[in-house]
Amino acid sequence: MYHQYFGLKEPAFSIAVNPRYLYMSEQHREALAHLLYGVQGGGFVLLTGEVGTGKTTIIRSLLEQLPEGTDLAMVFNPMAEVPEMLQMICDELGAKYPPESPSIKTLTDTLHRYLLDNHSRGRRTVLLIDEAQLLSPEALEQIRLLTNLETNTQKLLQIILVGQPELNRLLAQPRLRQLSQRITARFHLNPLTLAETRAYISHRLQVAGLTGARNPFPETIVRKIFSYSGGIPRRINILCERALVGLYGHNKDRVDRKILRLAKREVNGVPGASAAALNRRSARHWWPQALLLLLGVAAMTGWWFISEAGRGEQGAAADTVVDASPEASPVVPAEQVLPPVATQSPSVPDYSIRYLSDAQAQLAAHSGLSGSLICLNGSAQAVACEVEQVDTWQALVALNRPVLLTLTTEDKFRAYGVLTAIDKENAELLDASGKPHSVALAELGARWNGQVLYLWHKPPGYNSGAAVGVGDRGPLVRWLAQAFAQLDGQAKPLAESQFTQALADRLKIFQRKHGLTVDGILGQKTILRLNERLGIDTSLQVEGDW
Repeated sequence: MYHQYFGLKEPAFSIAVNPRYLYMSEQHREALAHLLYGVQGGGFVLLTGEVGTGKTTIIRSLLEQLPEGTDLAMVFNPMAEVPEMLQMICDELGAKYPPESPSIKTLTDTLHRYLLDNHSRGRRTVLLIDEAQLLSPEALEQIRLLTNLETNTQKLLQIILVGQPELNRLLAQPRLRQLSQRITARFHLNPLTLAETRAYISHRLQVAGLTGARNPFPETIVRKIFSYSGGIPRRINILCERALVGLYGHNKDRVDRKILRLAKREVNGVPGASAAALNRRSARHWWPQALLLLLGVAAMTGWWFISEAGRGEQGAAADTVVDASPEASPVVPAEQVLPPVATQSPSVPDYSIRYLSDAQAQLAAHSGLSGSLICLNGSAQAVACEVEQVDTWQALVALNRPVLLTLTTEDKFRAYGVLTAIDKENAELLDASGKPHSVALAELGARWNGQVLYLWHKPPGYNSGAAVGVGDRGPLVRWLAQAFAQLDGQAKPLAESQFTQALADRLKIFQRKHGLTVDGILGQKTILRLNERLGIDTSLQVEGDW
């Protein structure tokens, strides 16, 4: 699409988090240093900032630099009640607890035992809570109590709270002063300065493949972008994206005030902005036909009104009857982070699905499963729903599974697409009835926010976040040994119920062959690839060399 017009390898200002586009300003580096120090020291670590200032970027960098032997639990639903939140933490860490309505004490004791065991094995445990400003004071107090779990020399649990500025005000309440006093490192991310905004725009263009001589943003325009965006990276991305689309539509090479004004109008939701300009060049050649079509539509509209006027009271009354049959409410996976479904009446493309529950049902049906409730209480089922943020089509293809995409319609409503096949130019999506539609990747990419949901079968004995290695026992070890026996055509598996060194060596060979981390430990990524080889999970239909 437009990025080819500028000689870019890909869109430079996508709002999806892509590590290749990571721009670390001085304050981002300082924030990361504070967080790494806090993780090492124990207690609480706090990161706050306005929406779009780069908190997710910092967290991505932090996760990549966590010390060896660190186990991480991430909570993305802080609005849950205290018992549910503790259950989520246990599930993330793989700590087993009684399934029947466990009490807060039972869950806390379970976590304590897990943390002691982890500590005895020389491992560190970190809990990260995103959108922490949504936590209730009661939940925050319960989280504070978790930091009481300690040995004579160190805390057993390090906690990272990430949130918007409201989190600072929440922690300033007198009843939370004990928690506030335990924060060992805190940092607030401010918007970028003008100089950082200039460097940020240049950095993203260069990563996307643009040479410095072709920079489409002159200094005067950069100043206006900084003024309009307030230095918020996400706003800068959106505005620059729309400006480049406007340049493409107007066949220009440099952003001027007119193009920027059109981009701002579109960002603000005013119709008639730069997106409409994409077809302007081709529109010059067919406007006479469009005019005739418009006149024809007007004539038919007039005829319709005339015919409607003569239908009488009964017909008019019949026209006002509304179908009140309830539609299925969207079912949001309990453990996932998919955003809520719009409750208004958007017009969605024919290849997309309005409701999340319908999209999940279609994905399940394509995968040989049934029911739209398959993503509810996924941790207790044999089929898991996994949500990931991917940055490129190549990353999506690497998942090798049909996926549910989160899309945005032209009128800024949320919709969903079930992608079942892909090549270098087009993707095949299923609508709510299961009918396939071929959609250009350029069009689909403009609507997709990078979020995917896919289904996979959990082997016996697998809990969320679980991993087994040499010396471990249980049904998950038996499943692994039997899987390799099947792949290798062997009558006898390498192990029975105990994870042997021979099984670990065979696992390393598999991991090396498939580009996985070669550690001899069976984790989720390795299970996904084994499921693929065993034909347990439905694969994505991929054409071409990716």
